[in-house]
Amino acid sequence: MSAVIEDGTTAVVHYTGIFPDGEVFDSSEGKDPLAYQVGKQQMIPGFEQEMMGAAIGETREFTLTPDRAYGERSEDAIQQVPRDQFPSEMPLEVGVMMAAQTPQGPLPFTITEISDDVVTVDFNHQMAGKTLKFNVEVVDVRCDDSCGCC
Repeated sequence: MSAVIEDGTTAVVHYTGIFPDGEVFDSSEGKDPLAYQVGKQQMIPGFEQEMMGAAIGETREFTLTPDRAYGERSEDAIQQVPRDQFPSEMPLEVGVMMAAQTPQGPLPFTITEISDDVVTVDFNHQMAGKTLKFNVEVVDVRCDDSCGCC
C-alpha cells in the first residue's frame, strides 16, 4: 500500500504560496522541502485538510479563505501601549515586528503607529484576512508506528 498523508504521518512537500494577485509570498523552490507532522497543528488548518489523502508524487492546487488560513483581522488585536512599557534604548519604528513575552510564550506584533506617549501595536497575524492559494507537491510521506499507513 502506498503511503498517503494522514494523521500520524510526516508529510514532506514542496510548495508555493501565492496571493490572489499572483504575488508569491512563500516558496520552497530552490530550498529543502518542508516537512510537517500531520495532526500536530504545525500547519494552518486548511492546508492540512487539503493535503489529506495525497500520495507521494501527487500535486495539489487549492485556495484557502481567511477562515481556513490565518483568520479574519480583528480590531480587538490592535492595542495602544504606553511608550514607557518599551525599554528606552529600544529603537521603535513603524512596520517593525517584535514579540511580547507572555506566560504562554512569545506573542508577535507589528508596530503600526508611534506618538510621544503611545505605541500602537497590531497582534493580528500578517496574513490575517487574506485569501491564500497554494501549489503543493508531495515529495515523501513518512509513517510512525501508529498511523497504519505503511
